[in-house]
Amino acid sequence: MPKILHYRDKCIGCNICYEIWPVRWRLSRVDGKCTLVNGIAKKGVWQTNISTDEVAINAQVASACPVKVIRIVKN
Repeated sequence: MPKILHYRDKCIGCNICYEIWPVRWRLSRVDGKCTLVNGIAKKGVWQTNISTDEVAINAQVASACPVKVIRIVKN
């Protein structure tokens, strides 16, 4: 199953991920960084499984991220 990896500590909070795919991303009011909806932190990397239908849109999100802190892993 594919998954999203988000290296949140390096996020600059530009909000492009939310603008492209608000279903999966939110901007935190606490620290201004983006948050992966339903993400679980494992060793400092937020991650969640996604359906194969979501791979293309999230690949677009990862490509648009200016600091490249979002990765899509296809298993």
